[in-house]
Amino acid sequence: MGMLRDVPGTVRLLAFGVFLNALVSFTFVYLFVYLTGPRGLSVAEAGVISGVGGVGLVAGNFTGGWFGDRYGHRRMLLTGACVSGAALVVLPALPLPALYAVLPLAQYASGVVRAANAALVAVSVPAGARRQSFALTRFASNGGFVVGPPIGALVAGRYSYDWLFLADGLGTLLFAAYAAAVLPARGTEHAHPAHGPRAPGLWSELRARPAVLVLLAAIVCVDLVYRQQYSTLPVFLADHGHSTQLYGWLIAVNGGVILCLELPAAHLLRRRAPLTVVGTGLLLVGLGYALLIPGAGAPSAVTMMVSLTMGEVLYKTTATAYVADQAPDRAQGRFQSLYAGASISGQVLAPPLGGALYTASPALLWPLCAALGCGAGVAVLAARRLREPSRTMGPVRPRGPRAARFRS
Repeated sequence: MGMLRDVPGTVRLLAFGVFLNALVSFTFVYLFVYLTGPRGLSVAEAGVISGVGGVGLVAGNFTGGWFGDRYGHRRMLLTGACVSGAALVVLPALPLPALYAVLPLAQYASGVVRAANAALVAVSVPAGARRQSFALTRFASNGGFVVGPPIGALVAGRYSYDWLFLADGLGTLLFAAYAAAVLPARGTEHAHPAHGPRAPGLWSELRARPAVLVLLAAIVCVDLVYRQQYSTLPVFLADHGHSTQLYGWLIAVNGGVILCLELPAAHLLRRRAPLTVVGTGLLLVGLGYALLIPGAGAPSAVTMMVSLTMGEVLYKTTATAYVADQAPDRAQGRFQSLYAGASISGQVLAPPLGGALYTASPALLWPLCAALGCGAGVAVLAARRLREPSRTMGPVRPRGPRAARFRS
């Protein structure tokens, strides 16, 4: 396939592993139901445990790249997958108080794996040729997530929710074994030598790249807005007389459009200025929520989701590749961790902030979401004028499948 021509073979193997892992990663989709059902917790108690787990996931995304730069991204992927898988396997047998510690640990390790996946793609593909590789891994992850939850529902209904954790844990451990077999263990033990000149710190590297700082702030804002579709949107639709079925179809539209268009879009737009593509995508997210301001009719809801999804198709892959292109080699993992943490921050921020605003003043929620999304898009478009660090090396041509290199 032409759109995958510049994707190294090792990245394709990694993407297949990501698909298999996503296929069984349905535990956290049903976590709240599990806690309030078989575990017998109240909604408030389940919310606390879920929230603590979410904090662990975000923390893992933010710190995984730091460990990867020092100890190797491949090593951190394997370690994170083993810890997460082992924690999930034993979780159903644990007493309730232990969940407050083990669940965040499993989520933290999962976040480390996510950051390591992104860093491995970044270090295996040269600058300027990364969009298709990131699009492929996102395609694999989304594809697994589309298929996995229905399978999880069948397993939970026929057997029990305990089997979901067991299958998820064993699947994650198998992913670790697969990754150990297919990812070449090359490179040094540490990304930073113990002796030699002191490299600039992360903050110095970021200050030299102000457009990256603007992008990271914009991603935090837009993720807070984007993830309202999983928290306040279904409540809003129900309050306006729509059934859960409509919401289910909206989520299906989101997943279907992404699977169909993200890879082709990354290929077709690979020569376009990245900040232009990202800024346009963020604007589409903001404009999508603006469509809900007049009311909650089914046509406006569908149009909103299409706009939201097209925005996601444009900005997510391109922003990930842009951060990788801007990162110095010695800090590739830390840059990817910053982006990974920013891109999932809404998972923790969106439900409480959106829920509080919707409770206090429902009419303000969608105008504010539209303003934040559009403001983030305008900020990224304006960041095109900011300076970028000078590059002393000439243009790098994409390498073949055998040229990929990973740190052990």
